Parts: sequence; structure tokens; C-alpha cells
Amino acid sequence: MIDRLFTDMPARIERLPRDARGFPIPKFVHTRDGLPDFRLVKPGWVSDCYRRKLCWLCGDTMGRHKSFVIGPMCCINRVSSEPPSHYTCARFAAKNCPFLTQPMAKRNERDLPKDRHVAGQMIDRNPGVCAIWTTDSYHRMDVHNGVLFQIGDPTEVEFYAKARRATREEVDVSIATGFPLLEKAAELDGSAGLKELNKMRRDFEKILDAKVPA
Repeated sequence: MIDRLFTDMPARIERLPRDARGFPIPKFVHTRDGLPDFRLVKPGWVSDCYRRKLCWLCGDTMGRHKSFVIGPMCCINRVSSEPPSHYTCARFAAKNCPFLTQPMAKRNERDLPKDRHVAGQMIDRNPGVCAIWTTDSYHRMDVHNGVLFQIGDPTEVEFYAKARRATREEVDVSIATGFPLLEKAAELDGSAGLKELNKMRRDFEKILDAKVPA
């Protein structure tokens, strides 16, 4: 195993086991053929987190504040396929996860189980920017292919790119390149769907203006 050093690892994450690269293995990770597969979620973990109020990443009990690590499109529609984490755990992920910190990184789909699925409609892209959306409220939504979470109003929002705070330009580029994908999905609901989506975008941009001024 590589003895990888992290300067910003919270104690809750430091207690987790490590993989061969030296990366901590989050609690959600499924073990396949004796090895952790970061692309797969451990069966039942989503429900356990929601029911027992556990952190998605470290597995410890959550407090009042819940932090979601999401892309800008999820900031617009306020939907996440993953339960929340402690803020410190979420920040560690935003600054150290290879997929989140490398804008050109692509999801590795090789040898994934054929019956694997993600709840809702997944946007298959690397947004280049992620947000830590901290809120006091969220609720579970049962959808046709699993469970999603509707995220409440934020108490705080931070944006990260390349293991550091994101610039406003980086966030704007991510929105501009990702929003057409949301529009395409909203078109299925006709003009009403597009109208609602555009309202969501305006609401989010008000938050963005306050948190990351142009």
C-alpha cells in the first residue's frame, strides 16, 4: 500500500481503511471480489444513511447540518442521488476525490455489473466543479428506479475545482455546458417543465451571486 499523506483529513475519515493507493475507503463503497470498487454503492447503504441519520462518507451519526457534494446541475434542481455527509467529510471529498478534482477525468465503466443502475436520470459528464451544499433539511423521494433526495434551502454553499475553491468563471462554464442537458429532460414536460427549470436556474443564480460574486 502507498503511504499517501493528506494534510486536511478529518478524524472521521482518518479512521477508515485505506486502499492500495493510500486513499481512505468511504463507507458507501461496495467490496467486489475482495477489493473496494468506488464506483459501486454497498447494498442498503443509502437506506441506512437516511433511516439511521448516518454520514454517507464516514458512517458516523449526523448532526443538524447536512452537506451534499453535488454538481451545479444538482444545485439547480436541488436533487441528489446520495445522502448528505458531515461538512468536514464533504470538504475532504471535494478536495481529494480524483473524479471531483480532475475536470478531464471520466467515469470508468469497465467491467461494471450489467444490472447496475443509478436512481433518477444520471447526467453522464464530469462537471469540472462541485459544490458543498449545506442545509438543515432534505427529504427522501421514491422514484421508479430507486431513491433520490430533495435538498432544502442552503445555509452555506461552497464551490470547488481542482482541489481548491472554484472561481466564478469556472462555475459559470460548468452551468453553461450542463444546463442544455437539463433542458432536454425538461422538454418532456413541455413548456411548463422548461418554465419551472428556468425559474430554478434563476433562484440558484441568486444564491451564486451571493456566494461567488462575478
